[in-house]
Amino acid sequence: MRGAGEYDSVVSDESIRTDSGIEVKALYDASDLAGWDPAERLGAPGKPPYTRGVYPTMYRGKLWTMRQYAGFGTAASTNERFKFLLAAGQTGLSCAFDLPTQMGYDSDHPRAEGEVGKVGVAIDSMADMRQLLAGLPLDKVSTSMTINSTAAILLLMYELVADEQGVPASAISGTVQNDLLKEYIARGTYVYPPKPSMRIITNIFEYCSHNIPKWNTISISGYHIREAGSTAVQEIAFTIANGIAYVEAAIAAGLDVDSFAPRLSFFWNAHNNFFEEVAKFRASRRIWYRLMSERFGAQKESSKLLRFHTQVGGSTLTAQQPENNIVRVAVQSMAAVMGGTQSLHTNGYDEALSLPTERAARIALRTQQIIGYESGVADTPDPLAGSYFVETLTDEIEQRVWDYIARIDEMGGAVEAIERGFQQDEIEQAAYDYAKSIDDGSRVIVGLNRFTVDEPEFEVPVVDPALESTQRASLAAFKADRDITLVQARLDDVRAAARGTQNLLPPMKEALRADATLGEVSDALRDVFGVYHPAR
Repeated sequence: MRGAGEYDSVVSDESIRTDSGIEVKALYDASDLAGWDPAERLGAPGKPPYTRGVYPTMYRGKLWTMRQYAGFGTAASTNERFKFLLAAGQTGLSCAFDLPTQMGYDSDHPRAEGEVGKVGVAIDSMADMRQLLAGLPLDKVSTSMTINSTAAILLLMYELVADEQGVPASAISGTVQNDLLKEYIARGTYVYPPKPSMRIITNIFEYCSHNIPKWNTISISGYHIREAGSTAVQEIAFTIANGIAYVEAAIAAGLDVDSFAPRLSFFWNAHNNFFEEVAKFRASRRIWYRLMSERFGAQKESSKLLRFHTQVGGSTLTAQQPENNIVRVAVQSMAAVMGGTQSLHTNGYDEALSLPTERAARIALRTQQIIGYESGVADTPDPLAGSYFVETLTDEIEQRVWDYIARIDEMGGAVEAIERGFQQDEIEQAAYDYAKSIDDGSRVIVGLNRFTVDEPEFEVPVVDPALESTQRASLAAFKADRDITLVQARLDDVRAAARGTQNLLPPMKEALRADATLGEVSDALRDVFGVYHPAR
């Protein structure tokens, strides 16, 4: 055993801080939780304030949903990857769409040139969606779609294909990201101005509450905020502020909070600072419970649960020594699980270079499976509860998030703060500080600024350049084989609805049923709503 003097000699006096700038003491003990009430701050798993998890047994009865992101050029190739992953033991689907699809352009639009199928699958029409979902058990597997501006269109296509397969809307389950505020803050794939965008979002809430009750109508996303360079505290604070704005908009539209709040979900990032990430997840549940209870007066307990999906941090992966990313993904995944995630996506080790190969995707999935079935961390809920360090860190993160929320409230809410550029400026400063710390060596990134080696060039898979012309030819054939008069009439109905106040999804659905394309429905809305051009 070490004597006291020997222990002191190995403890550094140098200040150590988390990624959010929270100072980490050399030692934590009972004095750090003096006066701390575990009944108030923790409760039991599945009980208010839900610090310890949203369900009583968490993973003892059922592991989190294991998802791997997939979206490769054509609908057919993506369908093949879905089936490969399901055969490998994946328990949920996750779909990436190419940039034109995200921006509401068909593959034959001039602005789509050079981008078709590049960062995800191209979906122009019902024919593409049928091919994407062919042979998949839509009544048994949930599907997460990373889509925002065109979320309503892709959701309706999914519903229509399920109906064609004999699966009722009441039986399908999944998530649309549908989070436009984070697009204005951090990502940029917005189409319409904020007010009509908020209308579409709340229309989705209403439509699904009546028609697709198992669907998560929004994934309020901190992931892209973190990828843009935010700290862990900013990720939680700005995302929850966006969540407040969505709830307020839905209530202002006449919806009862308990009619839509149970299907709200969140999307968090997981980075390498293990204990800060665990504490971040725990704090976020407690904050949302308090907001839904006190600010919005929700009566259903299901309205107060912050359920979340986690994806490990793409921005933390390095192109140098890419195999090191396998370890990073494992650390981040373990943090997500010990923080109580409901579903998890693990990145391929090669994603700093390209779309993941089958080998990389399998290793990423096996990482989740080893954590779930071999590590023992799923055997009991919230295994780090009561740790002097973790509880102190959870409380500190929570307080810093509340401070941010108060500042945003003073500005009039998330939308007004975005228009002022507040969140953007905060993230920009945090990103600068992070990059500077890597450049000056004060932050060690293994294989990047320390422990570097000369290594052979990594072979990067490329999207077949013929894909774009093939996709355009398929789209031309689809457009030629339809009743264009009926299509135009249904698109006129969409424009009329946009000029009025009715829910937009029923006329959009009929337009798609008549074989209008994604781009044509988006254009009908653009004709009325216009497009958003940021002031800064």
